[in-house]
Amino acid sequence: MATPTRRLEKFRSAIHEFPRVVSTTQKLLRAAQLLDIPVFATTQLRGKLGETCPELGLDALDGIKTKAHVDKSAFSMFVPELKKAFYELGEEKREVVVVGIESHICVTQTTLDLLREGHKVYVIADAVSSCNAQEVPIALARLRAEGAVVTTSESFLYECMGDAGIKEFKGVAGVVKEFNKATRENLEALCKM
Repeated sequence: MATPTRRLEKFRSAIHEFPRVVSTTQKLLRAAQLLDIPVFATTQLRGKLGETCPELGLDALDGIKTKAHVDKSAFSMFVPELKKAFYELGEEKREVVVVGIESHICVTQTTLDLLREGHKVYVIADAVSSCNAQEVPIALARLRAEGAVVTTSESFLYECMGDAGIKEFKGVAGVVKEFNKATRENLEALCKM
């Protein structure tokens, strides 16, 4: 039986440009803290596939606190336990950001479920991937056709802020600047798909 670390490393090496997904997600999580955006996360069969990658710092002592961090077997992350925590924020329709793997499976099914519930969904193109790189552009095209907003992390962050006059602007702009090189590399990798 493999240890969770071995399982994670095996899984990590299977996903096309996995470090790109991690670095973009780190940027978005840091900005979410500054903008007070609630974070929800899932693992897929934690006992078999392992934990969420530790460098995201989800629910770590000095890391990002999630509203819910649920293990699931369903491909959509919008499972009853997560849905319950999500609607504890209120019943109104929300803007939701989706990142993760795999773009053509979990990302797609989560996005479709959220769209069916009437939410506006942003799929962050530089924060999704799959085992097969060729799946990514097909999944993104499908999600765009279904009504999701497919965009980049930086575009989303500036749209989310809306105005350089908000008090959080300097902090979020600092995060964007800190990740500038990684963002450029991540977008170059995305454009090659």
